[in-house]
Amino acid sequence: MEQQKQFKYYVKAIYRLMMILFIMVGIITIGGIYLLIDPTLSVLKKNESNSTYLTTAEGNEDKIENGIHLRTGLVEAKGLMEVINNCTNCHSSKLIIQNRMTTERWVTTIRWMQKTQNLWDLGTNEEIIINYLVTNYPPKKKGRREILTNIEWYDLQD
Repeated sequence: MEQQKQFKYYVKAIYRLMMILFIMVGIITIGGIYLLIDPTLSVLKKNESNSTYLTTAEGNEDKIENGIHLRTGLVEAKGLMEVINNCTNCHSSKLIIQNRMTTERWVTTIRWMQKTQNLWDLGTNEEIIINYLVTNYPPKKKGRREILTNIEWYDLQD
């Protein structure tokens, strides 16, 4: 009788051990599959980005993160959509960002584009666009060219 009790005890202990091992293998398997799907474990990271969306006249949404319009790289401020709608139809926003000018120079540049590049009459948007550009991309003094960034360097082959 005593042997039978000990046998049942060992069977239960082995059963419990097998269940614990089965559960552990299941958890490890599920974790491994999740790591294959999302290796950065983004679910566990706190989302601290300051994101908003602008809705354009066409109904498209443009993401703004930390005060920067992601698609164009332009600063979020009054007049942003006017600049996007009137300027980026013909050229890259990078051209806008690198050309830091005064009000007078922007007016001259707009007149030149209207005269030679078929830029349409901006109407009331012209003042909004110029104010946006002068406020967010004013001229800055610099003695030398800026440091090169975002460059993919490669080794020369012999």
